[in-house]
Amino acid sequence: MSPLRPAEPALTSRPIDPAVRIGHVHLKVSNLERAIAFYCGVLGFELMQRYGEEAAFVAAGGYHHHIGLNTWQSRGGSPPPRGTTGLYHLAILYPTRAALADALRRLLAAGIPLDGASDHGVSEALYLRDPDDNGLELYRDRPAEEWPRTPDGRLAMVTRRLDLDDLLREPELQ
Repeated sequence: MSPLRPAEPALTSRPIDPAVRIGHVHLKVSNLERAIAFYCGVLGFELMQRYGEEAAFVAAGGYHHHIGLNTWQSRGGSPPPRGTTGLYHLAILYPTRAALADALRRLLAAGIPLDGASDHGVSEALYLRDPDDNGLELYRDRPAEEWPRTPDGRLAMVTRRLDLDDLLREPELQ
């Protein structure tokens, strides 16, 4: 074992509690106003609380916060260079296909380009970057009974092109 490398953690055969969920994420941003304009103005999150010019907390449905935006270590900074470790993307789960279609309409109206759009069999996803170059996945899960499976019952996720025109045919939210 190298002195610079920690020992491998012991693995457990006992799974984590199935009720565990990922609660919220904090993103370092370079410009708080620009980040709020994107997350609230384009995606439609609600500004729940603000700490001066340094941080803001946004959420859906009145929750205390799903996303924290802060400039504590990043005001005026640049995104990390490609090829380094860090956040690959933040995934935002939409409750229905119509809600995902609404997200796509918002992005199109704001002129936000997509990096990609995929049908994974278990979900449908839109991929893009926020103003600080953080990766975002906006997605909706299909019901578990529709997930693709192998003949022996194991999950068989795929990556296919998502038909955006078909997605946009979903009814508009009121």
